[in-house]
Amino acid sequence: MRLSNLADYAVVTMCQAARHCGGGRVSASELAAETRLPAPTVQKLVSKLTAAGLLRSVRGAGGGLQLARPAAAITLADIVEAVEGPIALTACIEGAECSVDHDCRVRPHWPMVNEALRSALADISLVQLAQEKEVA
Repeated sequence: MRLSNLADYAVVTMCQAARHCGGGRVSASELAAETRLPAPTVQKLVSKLTAAGLLRSVRGAGGGLQLARPAAAITLADIVEAVEGPIALTACIEGAECSVDHDCRVRPHWPMVNEALRSALADISLVQLAQEKEVA
């Protein structure tokens, strides 16, 4: 399993936004410059993250972006779901067509697997992700 580039960039963007906590608001263009991600990509992510209730946009003088809730209350699962939708390893859970659907004995187990994966991602907070670590 691998995150899409957009989900990866969403995590990078949210980590950078979290580093601005307590320091005021930040613009999407500042986030793009600080993360070295393309500005249009960051704008797209900001829209998705705001719609998901992870970022809040404040207009006017002194406006900009800020986390919509404390970084400790935002998880990796929240960020991934904001961009990718519900966490699921197989499409059949979402009702997609499957050639073996009529005789699939594994399908009843996928919700358990998906929940374990989501739970693992939900155990990682934005605070943990935003911590600077030495790169080897």
